[in-house]
Amino acid sequence: MTVLRVALAQLNPTVGGLDGNLAMLNDAYDEAEAAGCDIVAFPELSLTGYPPEDLVLKPGFVEDNLEALDAFASRTRRCAAVVGFVDQDRDLYNAAAVCAGGEVLGKFHKRLLPNNTVFDEQRYFTAGYDSDPLELYLIGGVKVAVSICEDIWSPVGPVATQAAAGAELNININGSPYAVGKGARRERMLATRAADSHCSIVYVNQVGGQDELVFDGGSLVFDHEGTLLARAPQFAESVTIVDVPVPPVYRKRLLDPRGRITEEMLPIVEVTTEPASSPVVVETPVSEPFDDDRELYDALVLGTGDYCRKNGFTDVVIGLSGGIDSTIVAAIAVDALGADHVHGVSMPSRYSSDHSKSDAERLAENLGIDFRTISIEPAFSAYLDMLEPSFADREPGLTLENIQSRCRGQALMALSNEFGWMVLTTGNKSEVAVGYFTIYGDSVGGYAAIKDVLKTRVYELCRYVNRREGREIIPENVITKPPSAELRPDQRDDDSLPPYEVLDPILELYVEDDRTAGEIIELGHDEDMVRRVTRLVDIAEYKRRQCPPGVRVSRKAFGKDRRMPITSHYRG
Repeated sequence: MTVLRVALAQLNPTVGGLDGNLAMLNDAYDEAEAAGCDIVAFPELSLTGYPPEDLVLKPGFVEDNLEALDAFASRTRRCAAVVGFVDQDRDLYNAAAVCAGGEVLGKFHKRLLPNNTVFDEQRYFTAGYDSDPLELYLIGGVKVAVSICEDIWSPVGPVATQAAAGAELNININGSPYAVGKGARRERMLATRAADSHCSIVYVNQVGGQDELVFDGGSLVFDHEGTLLARAPQFAESVTIVDVPVPPVYRKRLLDPRGRITEEMLPIVEVTTEPASSPVVVETPVSEPFDDDRELYDALVLGTGDYCRKNGFTDVVIGLSGGIDSTIVAAIAVDALGADHVHGVSMPSRYSSDHSKSDAERLAENLGIDFRTISIEPAFSAYLDMLEPSFADREPGLTLENIQSRCRGQALMALSNEFGWMVLTTGNKSEVAVGYFTIYGDSVGGYAAIKDVLKTRVYELCRYVNRREGREIIPENVITKPPSAELRPDQRDDDSLPPYEVLDPILELYVEDDRTAGEIIELGHDEDMVRRVTRLVDIAEYKRRQCPPGVRVSRKAFGKDRRMPITSHYRG
């Protein structure tokens, strides 16, 4: 039996940061070489960062990425490397290069280009069926195939073809974004693909945040029977080294009762690799997957932190109302950037309760963050005086509530402009869905950390923070008191909205599952409630378009995932 030592370089590249990405790849390559690896695999488009979007429409960017590939290849030695880049010929290709001995030995162009959910790859790339032949690489006596992300999701895609033509191990490089529950589905698929093709699978995923996307890492290795050999950590960079046993598999393929595809043998590129002088002993790591609460929370922390860091922000400012949403955003910010870089601001008005002000102050003390109070009452009173001639003889209503929110937004933006702090907005998915926020008010900011988290999950995350710390970080009163915007006397959210335990299941069906109102009613939900909620979602589309980006963690988020027309009369 042959054993191939493989390094899974689970890295956090930055889109467009070619020099920094190249340095990161070089460092990981040197680590793999020193460990006696036969091959090291990097994530999809790791030279450019993923997804590069319209950067690839700039010819100069594509040329620069090709120069970076040549620079990387020129310093490779005995250890082979699979690195993601953008290739060009008559078209552009999402590509992987196999490098060793100072040169590029071969290229693979991605065959299956996803064009759904957050992916727009058919906008930029051409599928690689006719652009380059499939090849196998003889590395350490093992026939190695290369594929890219979506190529492995299809049971009859390139991976099956490569296995039928003799591949014994498939290196699959990925930029696979996180979504709740995706990790378990991914592992089941890979185990099935390995067993069906009788081919070991090395699955390398990117980690880190990129605008609205967050990548969870969790790279995996399966043997030819679909048995898990290694799992890299989630939400953390790592170079995971695995000794993959590769027995002869032709007998299993011959005896497979399902029969086998008859394929011509693929050309084999022999990669000259001398045995490592004294390879280190490695233990195969199998990191335990996180539970649901930690997985979601860590995704929010990583996405928020990377958005700030990669865009040059060291500090953030948050309006602390004493409510559940601003509380969890502050906790996320502290874990993402450190307490010294988080600034909380209480902005009371005449309607703010004493407990909300004290809850905000206590939270700031527990988190160890900078805390200040800026009353909006002078600004609010000035607005009332200014508008009095126009509003005379009219009953106070929603307009006055929104003015308070906009006063707060202006105060936060003033701090942002003066000190260079980025404003984190605090709206959750339930409120964003039905438009329960003030445009140019509490929607003002640079990043929306929980815009894809339903309100009921926000409460669960707050309990998780306290459970994780083993003490009360988030005041119990914040978790147990009825939610309120406190923009009028004795206001509660359920004055304007259904209870969140009623609202959230309807939103999941309508937004994430694309059910129509009629279909949701047929599932047993109250018709008047469904019609009301779905109408609120529809008419709030124009408001959501003007909100900042935020971490995508669900099956379908507002933004890249869900692209509904603002003007639409369809009500289902």
